[in-house]
Amino acid sequence: MILKQYYLGCLAHASYLVGDEASATAIIVDPQRDVQQYLVDAEKFGLQIRHVFLSHFHADFVAGHLELRARCGAAIHLGSRAKAEYAFAAMKDGDTIEFPGLRLQVLETPGHTIESISILVFDLGKDQAHPYAVLTGDTLFIGDVGRPDLRASLGWSANLLGSHLYESLHNKLLKLPDETLVYPAHGSGSLCGKNLSSDTVSPLGVQRRMNYALQPMTKEEFIRLVTADQPDAPPYFTYDAILNTREHTSLDENLEQVLRPLELDEVLRMGDAGAQILDVRDAAEYAQGHLAGSINIGLGGQYATWAGTVLDRTKPIVIIAEPRREKEAALRLGRIGFDHVTGYMRGGMEALAGRSDLVWTTERISAPAVAQELANAGPPLLLDIRNPREWAAKHVDGSVNIPLNHLQERIAELPRDRRIAIHCAGGYRSSIAASILQQYGITNLAEMAGGLAAWEAAKLPLVS
Repeated sequence: MILKQYYLGCLAHASYLVGDEASATAIIVDPQRDVQQYLVDAEKFGLQIRHVFLSHFHADFVAGHLELRARCGAAIHLGSRAKAEYAFAAMKDGDTIEFPGLRLQVLETPGHTIESISILVFDLGKDQAHPYAVLTGDTLFIGDVGRPDLRASLGWSANLLGSHLYESLHNKLLKLPDETLVYPAHGSGSLCGKNLSSDTVSPLGVQRRMNYALQPMTKEEFIRLVTADQPDAPPYFTYDAILNTREHTSLDENLEQVLRPLELDEVLRMGDAGAQILDVRDAAEYAQGHLAGSINIGLGGQYATWAGTVLDRTKPIVIIAEPRREKEAALRLGRIGFDHVTGYMRGGMEALAGRSDLVWTTERISAPAVAQELANAGPPLLLDIRNPREWAAKHVDGSVNIPLNHLQERIAELPRDRRIAIHCAGGYRSSIAASILQQYGITNLAEMAGGLAAWEAAKLPLVS
């Protein structure tokens, strides 16, 4: 038996290849949309990908099940309560697929979604009675459980799914042996839970003892606990969950259409017509000079998640990138179903050489310089765009907290007759925020380089 985990850090997403050498069969579970790595590894292991499972209809990314069906004829497997446009094998509780050295057995574990399943993995060469591992999707994480509140817009209340989740955990997963390895679909940084660990695998017995949501409590207490203080879900989540149920264009087909170079004049025309100009360079490079009106979401951070949060999926996107990084930018947007890229600016920022009238800059100043300005008469407004939990843990006294994901809807709260100093935790999100404020004509601003980490490093005072 072969079990390999793939971890995509920018989406905090784990997918799996499960293989049986005796029958030369590979099964992919919860694949990302760009599937080349699974094909390469299957060939390396001498396997053919014959099956693909989705533990549920993911909301935070578009899965690669249709790509694997097209590339290698893989049969798609979903939970029995799933409804989709494409043909699939409906797997109900207890259903198995078995090979000479491997057995996969499905547990229906609704809660995060109604169609959620977990998959028991038996290594038949070692133990035919007890599972080696369980692939839990978004039902059980390391340190957390799946949030039950993401399907409200589709008719499933958080209380109802929370009740299902409690039953799935206590009547299904917690019945498994302590030594069973838990392999979830997400880790720390995912918005599919609130307390996910950076670990990507754990024995069930450790989770039984350490996971806050698995401690003894009534169902009512459990529902209150797992529905409280969940992070805001980005607006693209419902869109992706629905897209995962539908037939749609493959990622490769889409990239062939969208990766076309655009001359500066066409970029300007498209921007005037409402297209979103997305600059994916590093925040420091963006600050030194960028196309007026562009928005900065750097490839170096949680690029796709923030693109899905602040960009409008109904408006075209034009990419500005360092040469030869345009495909990466479009591909990572494609992972969340943002296929509406119309091209990229040929030559990147070199296209603006000699056009200083089209170039804006963003002032970046050090944390001590911000502290000095705050101590002067007529200090700037210090805008902290981290999330409320981060702000509550520690912040600069007198700062105003408007989370980045709510900045555009709360833009009227910001003064236009006062300088604004923006910061986040480390400088990634503050660059996004500065580019948004510039779009709204708020230009008397400065970005605190290095964010709150730089403030702490300078030993400047904080409120805890």
